[in-house]
Amino acid sequence: MQKYINLSYLASLSALGVATCCVLPMTMMVFGLGGSWLAIFGKIASASLYVLTISTVLVMASWLASYRRRSLLKLKWWLCGTTAITGFAWIVLFNEARINDYLIMQM
Repeated sequence: MQKYINLSYLASLSALGVATCCVLPMTMMVFGLGGSWLAIFGKIASASLYVLTISTVLVMASWLASYRRRSLLKLKWWLCGTTAITGFAWIVLFNEARINDYLIMQM
């Protein structure tokens, strides 16, 4: 069971990282940390929807596995954490243009 929880957290954090791949460079540029190395994020951005989908499936599988093994009460805070991180990643992905526009206005 712990394997599923660890996997769901790893998937959630990777989904959050992929979702912020286009917002993170803009944020770094606002703080003066830009550079040519930021071009790496373009390659990551092409896989963001796939990573988020896989992450969502893994989080749902963790919920289902903990429900079936009757350990939902013990793991509910861990599962809520992974769900919140994955949900935040989806929000960032769908509002990426607005976030980037806001960051450009801050420059």
